[in-house]
Amino acid sequence: MHILLVEDDRQTANFLQKGLTETGYVVDWADNGEDGLHLANNSQYDALIVDRMLPKRDGLSLIQSLRSQGNQTPVLILSALGEVDNRVEGLRAGGDDYLVKPYAFSELLARLQALMRRAQPTQEQTILKLRDLEMDLLKRRVTRAGTVINLQPREFVLLEYLMRHAGQAVTRTMLLEKVWDYHFDPQTNVIDVHISRLRSKIDKDFDVPLLHTVRGAGYLLHDPQAA
Repeated sequence: MHILLVEDDRQTANFLQKGLTETGYVVDWADNGEDGLHLANNSQYDALIVDRMLPKRDGLSLIQSLRSQGNQTPVLILSALGEVDNRVEGLRAGGDDYLVKPYAFSELLARLQALMRRAQPTQEQTILKLRDLEMDLLKRRVTRAGTVINLQPREFVLLEYLMRHAGQAVTRTMLLEKVWDYHFDPQTNVIDVHISRLRSKIDKDFDVPLLHTVRGAGYLLHDPQAA
């Protein structure tokens, strides 16, 4: 992870550089706002740590310039100005977090890590697995023990819902709403028919059944041999 530290106090900068480097980060340092802005515009960083009071260009002006150019790199502002109005001003300028001096390095590190976690795009789950049953949502493909299982579109949606709730009893009402988009009981055996078909495809030729009926509750997809 690559961090830009913009801090004019050399002692503070050395302390932060040492701590961040020992934690595994690569740290670039600028001791004024103009150099900080130049580095931020010409290099890729995972996060910026910016002191509010800087020579040549103050920290808030630096952040505003970055945001106006579309640079959305997470920014942690450091400042001795700790009143509510000061913090609000910093956040409105484009800062993502605001840490008041004096601070503990452990808190700075925790806040920095939280900023970078939030900045990372969420990876949507595309592979669902239970024991030897695997569903590839992108390829619309289901296998068990390596054997391809051909499912009808509704069966696929039904199995996906059950796999996303593996280990939980799923009621008939939940299935009607989430799989069939029914918000009423159609008074048919549509669920029983599809569960029966699905069970025959994913369980029939395998030693360990995964799809179970829970009397009075609904259905449960789970591995009975799992710890």
